[in-house]
Amino acid sequence: MTATLLIPLVGPLQAWGVDARFDLRQTGMEPSKSGVIGLCCAALGRDRRDSIEDLSSLLFGVRVDREGRLSRDFHTAENVIGAGTSELRTVVSNRWYLANAAFLAGLQGPPDLLANIHRALQHPHWALVLGRKSCPPSVPPGSGAVANLPLKEALVGHDPLVNSSESYRLVLEDPQGSQTRPDQPLGPFSERHFGLRRVTTLAVPRQPISDKPDHEPDFHPQVN
Repeated sequence: MTATLLIPLVGPLQAWGVDARFDLRQTGMEPSKSGVIGLCCAALGRDRRDSIEDLSSLLFGVRVDREGRLSRDFHTAENVIGAGTSELRTVVSNRWYLANAAFLAGLQGPPDLLANIHRALQHPHWALVLGRKSCPPSVPPGSGAVANLPLKEALVGHDPLVNSSESYRLVLEDPQGSQTRPDQPLGPFSERHFGLRRVTTLAVPRQPISDKPDHEPDFHPQVN
């Protein structure tokens, strides 16, 4: 049986780094698979050394309800201990964020595992953030649902998170996709080992509420 866990990711700032190098901390234009799996691990209380094989094998997708605006933080830290030396130094870095973005992430896989993650998102073991500790969510990530639908149908059929554009940008994991993302975890997060993942990007018209079919997708009720 196929099911999809839907996770709203909305906040003033988000940062989904897939290419952070030293003093340049970039962000992708939508949530990364590794970032969302990390969010789930925080909810479940998994240590960075724990296996995430069951989570990394889930099919991942994102619906972009509102594109974020890139925002840069010119960050200066004083009295930082240098690598391999006790000498203190000043470190200057550029940290990029997405401002005012709204995403609906989806994970497709075994219903029992998804239900367990959903319960954990509602009652997380550790605080949940949108990519970085400085990015708290404004909408609870556990306020989504588990839908008895494949990934694409679940993302398209779920209610809009915000009222903005006339269409969604849909980014779906697809072995035949023409684009790649370097965010597929290949081991515990402590190993920092990631591989390429193929994706397909689609533009899906937003369906007006008045034009929605009488039969809505079958969603499991939230577990409180």
